[in-house]
Amino acid sequence: MGETMTGAKALVKALEQTGVDVMFGIPGGAILPAYDPIYDSSIRHILVRHEQGGGHAASGYAHATGRVGVCLATSGPGATNLVTPLADAQMDSIPIVAITGQVAAAAIGTDAFQEADIRGITMPITKHNFLITDPKDISTAIAQAFHIAQTGRPGAVLVDIAKDALQTPTEYSYPDKINLPGYKPQISPTDQSIKDAAALIVQSKAPVFYVGGGIIRAGASKELLQLVELLGAPVVTTLMARGAFPDTHHLNLGMPGMHGTVAAVTALQKADLLITLGARFDDRVTGKLSSFAPNAKIIHADIDPAEINKNRRADVALLGDLKNSLIALYPELKTQLQKHPVDLAPWVEQTISWRTRFPLGFDLPADGSVSPQAVIQRIGQIAGPDAIYVSGVGQHQMWASQFITYENPKTWINSGGLGTMGYAIPAAMGAKVGAPDKVVWAIDGDGCFQMTNQELVTCALNNIPIKVAVINNESLGMVRQWQALFYNERFSNTDLHSKKIPDFAKLAEAMGCVGLNCDRPEDIDKTIEAAMEINDRPVVVDFSVHRDAMVWPMVAAGTSNDLITTARSLAPLWDSQEL
Repeated sequence: MGETMTGAKALVKALEQTGVDVMFGIPGGAILPAYDPIYDSSIRHILVRHEQGGGHAASGYAHATGRVGVCLATSGPGATNLVTPLADAQMDSIPIVAITGQVAAAAIGTDAFQEADIRGITMPITKHNFLITDPKDISTAIAQAFHIAQTGRPGAVLVDIAKDALQTPTEYSYPDKINLPGYKPQISPTDQSIKDAAALIVQSKAPVFYVGGGIIRAGASKELLQLVELLGAPVVTTLMARGAFPDTHHLNLGMPGMHGTVAAVTALQKADLLITLGARFDDRVTGKLSSFAPNAKIIHADIDPAEINKNRRADVALLGDLKNSLIALYPELKTQLQKHPVDLAPWVEQTISWRTRFPLGFDLPADGSVSPQAVIQRIGQIAGPDAIYVSGVGQHQMWASQFITYENPKTWINSGGLGTMGYAIPAAMGAKVGAPDKVVWAIDGDGCFQMTNQELVTCALNNIPIKVAVINNESLGMVRQWQALFYNERFSNTDLHSKKIPDFAKLAEAMGCVGLNCDRPEDIDKTIEAAMEINDRPVVVDFSVHRDAMVWPMVAAGTSNDLITTARSLAPLWDSQEL
């Protein structure tokens, strides 16, 4: 017989038994019964200032550690404030579990105070969700939620628990094993698919490794490096895969896509085979899908069967955990290469020539103001490749993906699929909690920063000393760039006036952080170094940067990757130079 306890105590005990060490949340009426046993729990609870911050913090923690991030909220508005973080985590395959209170079972459906059908609301944006009205189901639901969140393709799971289920006594029992009929992710690829993939690879003359975030989720960076060095083919790493393969490796062509490198975009277009690993042929990578990599056959390795043939038909599908797939593919490819040696030297030479001729770069502002790209590049060089970099969404995100050198997985954290402004500060907080010995820089924009900066209070009070670079161009920069290029410089509602209001350094000081300013190029290094010296509290640096800097290269939305351009004239490179 198990011990009798309230559903609330069963919830906390189940979380402890599952191995949770930290969670981010805010109490409220419906979840309040759970907060009494949390008072005595070994789990660290971090009281955030907004539920969205708690959700993104759970995501940042999961990104940095590979473990499941946990957040809590009450019913109604508390739960609906988690919608964005849940959608965000689900899009980027980040394992988080959100626990929400719900009104008492008898009141469900009556429009009771602070009632919202959060299970119905989040059904399209979670991997799975639960509504628990019987306290005996709580511990099993928690065990299942964590299993679902972190197995197969990771994702977001919500557990909604009625208030009376938290208050009612039950006999505690934690399941010995998880048995979910219908949920059996395929972990290992078939032998035949491995043979077929290796055969296709040795037939190709111009293969490219198209690497997505799934490599990082699977912890398969080492296996990727071994496979790449066996074949000797060039590699591109998507926005979500930065750091999955070292930037300094001679075969790394950089990031593909809308703001990818010329070499990466061109190599995909010219390839005869894409070895696609944990990537999903996202529209930001493919551009106009019908014109993407027109002559390439496709090997698609993924753990999610729904991704196979979704956007692009696969010639060979490797369905399974990526680490298992790469471990299985290595010896088979080695055998095939011994029988059928390939000479990729001309192809590699060509791709590297594109990288050499069209490197990422930027012009310093003619007026002597601060270059945003230079600021971000110097942060990366001074903090180094072992630091963790977390970005918001927009121009600063693209510059951070371009001008920081990533050598290790789990060092680049951003909102890729959903593109959530306001992601950086709370996600950096979660990352620092998960990796307290790492330097964590949030690279944020002045627009993003004004959405969630209240979590700096949480950081200051909980000894979470993140470092924040506000790339302040007093604009919604990416939108302004589009208005400059496509809307005749009609800058409708993109001027934030944020070099005047608010004073970000003073705001930081008011929230218990150190606030610094930098508005001269000659002060960039010493300001970053000053921030690096401060480790007893969060530090925020307001970098007042040139307003009209743009992100290049660029493929305009909905157009072919063949139309990549590196200049404001939007003249395609391929029209003017031989690639």
